[in-house]
Amino acid sequence: MFTILIPTWNNLPYLQCCLDSLLKNSSFQHQIVVHVNEGIDGTLDWVKSNQIEFTYSEKNIGVCHSLNLASKQSTKKYICYFNDDMYALPGWDYYLVKEIETIGHDDFFLSSTMIEPKPGKNANMLQGYDFGDLSNFQEKKLFSSYQDLMMKDWYGASWPPNVVSKKLWEKVGGYSEEFSPGMYSDPDFSMKLWQEGVRIFKGLGQSKVYHFMSKSTGKVVKNDGRTTFINKWKMTPGFFYRNVLKMGKIYKEPLKNDFKGIQYFLMKLKIALKKIAK
Repeated sequence: MFTILIPTWNNLPYLQCCLDSLLKNSSFQHQIVVHVNEGIDGTLDWVKSNQIEFTYSEKNIGVCHSLNLASKQSTKKYICYFNDDMYALPGWDYYLVKEIETIGHDDFFLSSTMIEPKPGKNANMLQGYDFGDLSNFQEKKLFSSYQDLMMKDWYGASWPPNVVSKKLWEKVGGYSEEFSPGMYSDPDFSMKLWQEGVRIFKGLGQSKVYHFMSKSTGKVVKNDGRTTFINKWKMTPGFFYRNVLKMGKIYKEPLKNDFKGIQYFLMKLKIALKKIAK
């Protein structure tokens, strides 16, 4: 069904948990390709000994390079980007496949819904539901609870786990490596799809994963992706998420080209004034 791409950076216990959840809880058989950054914690030896398909770099090359390298191994029609600190819940892929069949064409970008332990205000996530970290992971409690955590389908698919056709992935060139190691590469990828005419950016409430949260990004030296995004697309990533993709709002129909109103003008003015102030 999917080629699942998983970048990892010396994060073996989480990677093992992630792969175990995919094998146990997926409805379909997928190709899994791991990109191993460094792998000095035993990851490289582990994927080799367990005959897991992988690509490799001696140093951490960041998520953008990692995804693009791993994607070259893809043999499936659809590519799914999955983080190594996520736990796939039963049905996560069933609902994605069902939605793809309902859409009937490949001009879409779909996301699963993340369950996260820390409280927050992201309308496209189920936040504040703590089922522990790996050291105290309450897997049984999660299994008995996740179906009761209700979420309607939402606008703004962008963050992993996400699914796009391999054809579209290759057309836009995968993830843009000027955003390495990866901050703001998610809205950039969505913008590239938008430029290609994709208007279905849909998060599925029934497709769920538990996210242990930032077990790799928390230790990386971050790039100034926001500035890169503004210089490239002449709008802020926040404006793109809120006013173009309508991130987090209840999904009703494909998006339309109706965002260049007064808010767009004010955003452009704000950017111009900041440049003058410098």
